Amino acid sequence: MFTSRFYRLALICPAMLMAGEWLPFLTPLALVYGAGLLLLAFMDRRRAGPLEQFRIVRAHDAKLSLGAPNRIAVHIASRAPRPVHVAVRDEPPVLFAGIETAGRAGVVAPRETITLDYHVRPLKRGDFAFGDINLRWAGPLNFYVRQGVVKAGESVKVYPNLHEIRKYDLLVRRDQLAEMGFRNVRLRGEGTTFESLRDYTPDDPYRIINWKATARRGKPISTDYEPERSQRVMALVDVGRMMHSPIRVHEPDGAVWDMAKVDFVINSVLLFGYVATLKGDQVGLLVFADQVQQYIAPAAGRAHFQKLLEAMYALGSQPVEPDYGRALNYLRAHNQKRSLVVLFTDLSGSRAAEALMTHVPPLAPRHVPLVVTIRDPVLDQEADQRPDNSDAVYRRAIAEQLIDERRLLLQNLQQRGVLTLDAGAEHLTMAVVNRYLQLKARMFM
Repeated sequence: MFTSRFYRLALICPAMLMAGEWLPFLTPLALVYGAGLLLLAFMDRRRAGPLEQFRIVRAHDAKLSLGAPNRIAVHIASRAPRPVHVAVRDEPPVLFAGIETAGRAGVVAPRETITLDYHVRPLKRGDFAFGDINLRWAGPLNFYVRQGVVKAGESVKVYPNLHEIRKYDLLVRRDQLAEMGFRNVRLRGEGTTFESLRDYTPDDPYRIINWKATARRGKPISTDYEPERSQRVMALVDVGRMMHSPIRVHEPDGAVWDMAKVDFVINSVLLFGYVATLKGDQVGLLVFADQVQQYIAPAAGRAHFQKLLEAMYALGSQPVEPDYGRALNYLRAHNQKRSLVVLFTDLSGSRAAEALMTHVPPLAPRHVPLVVTIRDPVLDQEADQRPDNSDAVYRRAIAEQLIDERRLLLQNLQQRGVLTLDAGAEHLTMAVVNRYLQLKARMFM
């Protein structure tokens, strides 16, 4: 297709024809000018070259991460003998957030490769598909732009947030976990399992000095160890009706997106289970709604963690009320050894509250029960607003009532020996992992 530059130059032709009414010699000049402009455009189209002069490849992680910005890179290699201005438009799955950024432009040098990238945020787990890649490139005169379609359709799987695991591993190696929001919790006692390196302090015994690291860094470095004690951790995930409710997240850059409560929970369970696995604990999973949908007995090791990952990949919420009694009775029957039982759920009314009060406290003292509830930030926003009309007053009153009921239920659970954690969706993962590390430091078993 013709470019705006061609059309701007083409406007001179009718202007010359109109002026030819008064200056007749301009009429043949206008015809020659128009014919020459068309000839140049035709030559520019031919010089632009075919689509085959480009090699275009889309690159991304084999498994995309739920709720996280995933980088999608489009590599464009050119065999053209001149610099070419290209514009690419990818076709990511329409249910991803950020698809409006899938159009990029750049200049690829002769026989070089450029990378044009963008980020998308998957909001659901499961199987999705990318479409084709659309490319436009201009001729050397920028009179004509050609376009073509590269067949690049491919399926992609969206898993729970694997980016957090990679980030955790990186910060562990750098001894910078505080940057991710983890507290520095020291375990009681000494062990023989390597945990991390840190600067030497005068109270450290000489036997924990890491001499290789000391020589490498030029200052005394100590090694932290953790006790070798395998404990059992059971994650119980409620996938009932209320867990399907969406929570709206406002990013600092202005982006807004919604994700179901159950997906926030699954991301939290993933990193929580990974950290527990690295600590040597045995991690199990029980998924329930009105029935127990899946049970994976506690076990240790990275191979077992992969099993948990595949199980969480396919989880979905159900349009039914959760049956806490059935789930916890199943747990007692299949897991009789003492465990930290972490129940992820939502406080969805008086009926659910009564069920929690009835069935969770009897877990103690055989087990250590921890109820984790996900808090919708909308409630806090409504409760903190200054109402300026009757409708706002009503919304604030309802929000305050719900918050008070939630606080009272959690207090009652605590009085009956149940640990509780109520965290906002965006901070749920760090809050759960930090609480686990605190309990681990106390040797909860």
